[in-house]
Amino acid sequence: MIDVRVSAPDAAASDDFIRRGTPAFRRVNLALFAAGFATFGLLYCVQPLLPEFTRDYGVSEAVSALSLSLTTFVLAFGMLFVGALSDAWGRKPIMVVSTLASALLVLASALMPDWTTLLIVRTLLGLTLSGLPAVAMTYLAEEMDVASIGLGMGLYISGNAIGGMAGRLITGVLTDFANWRVGVIVVAIIGLACAWMFWRLLPPSRHFVAQPLNRHALAGRLGVIFHDRGLPWLFAEGFLLLGAFVTVYNYIGYRLLAPPYNLSQAVVGAIFIIYLIGTFSSPWVGHLAGKLGRRKVLWAMMALMLIGTALTMLSSLWAIVPGVIVLTFGFFGGHSTVSSWVGRRAGEAKAHASSLYLFCYYMGSSIAGALGGVFYASHGWNGIGIFVGAMALVGLAIALGLYRLRPLPQNTATPPTPMSRGAMG
Repeated sequence: MIDVRVSAPDAAASDDFIRRGTPAFRRVNLALFAAGFATFGLLYCVQPLLPEFTRDYGVSEAVSALSLSLTTFVLAFGMLFVGALSDAWGRKPIMVVSTLASALLVLASALMPDWTTLLIVRTLLGLTLSGLPAVAMTYLAEEMDVASIGLGMGLYISGNAIGGMAGRLITGVLTDFANWRVGVIVVAIIGLACAWMFWRLLPPSRHFVAQPLNRHALAGRLGVIFHDRGLPWLFAEGFLLLGAFVTVYNYIGYRLLAPPYNLSQAVVGAIFIIYLIGTFSSPWVGHLAGKLGRRKVLWAMMALMLIGTALTMLSSLWAIVPGVIVLTFGFFGGHSTVSSWVGRRAGEAKAHASSLYLFCYYMGSSIAGALGGVFYASHGWNGIGIFVGAMALVGLAIALGLYRLRPLPQNTATPPTPMSRGAMG
């Protein structure tokens, strides 16, 4: 059995994984923070603009949501192949090209003259965006010391959170003061700057060994993944996590712009400041899961999402906003826990497991995000609450089932990977 942790000859003899507190740790996290900031800002910058698209192009809520759902749909399928490509071509080159191309496509989207061409560019964006998230998870799993992987993953996800918040906030506010195209252009320029920063800061892989594209080897790795009792359920959890989260944020703007709230687009855009919760919950919960065990943490995060959803169904803004905060905390904590757990259980197949996890994760955004428009059109926010609450409840049931999952053994016959040396799931 091949151990993917065996590095190139100049590093093979030393245990030179990146450790917390070192300059290399800071460089990696700053680089991946910038890349995550760009990627999720570019992806989600249209989310607060859905009511604008409905008004400007005369499309329904569900059709307007296609500007995000089509992107995440293609992104999900891209995840299935990008892991294998990065195994053959290297981690950093794939991620650099992905970030740069995505920023250029978002810049082009601001110049598109009609709804159809806008959707075409947003669909292509999903393909280019797929090059970063799964490969970033694999890079961290390969390069980080076991004691640092939970914090490293959490810090990377916090960059995703801030990027997603900033992209939404910039377009939401600038739409009030100028128009939505100006907001999208600003987000694209920031994305280009982050792509350059990522390219300059990220250290080359030390533990990457190129693996030629081979369908038989790929089939073998996939077989390992689906023979694991926990991984398919973790993939399902990813679907439910992002599906529930994106549905709430897709349609909360429609609710708050309408009576009796009548908030402005700038104020509704400012609600995405709540994303800052993710910068705390991701690393903190990721570190906590590494200490206490992921099984003991995940069910609590799903319970928080269920409680948050219930609060948003109340009519007072004093309940709605705390509800979104609680749901956001649970989402980012849950995603940090599950994403590190996937790498922990996948062992040698972690690149493909990460790709499959993120395929399910973004399919949740695409499918649930679009279906939410149907529920909102027919039953208003109560329909959204029931739909999202059902997903959170199923996610809680899965988390409780995973609590009984037998942990992986600590000792192996082959040299352990950082993930297989980690805290027991």
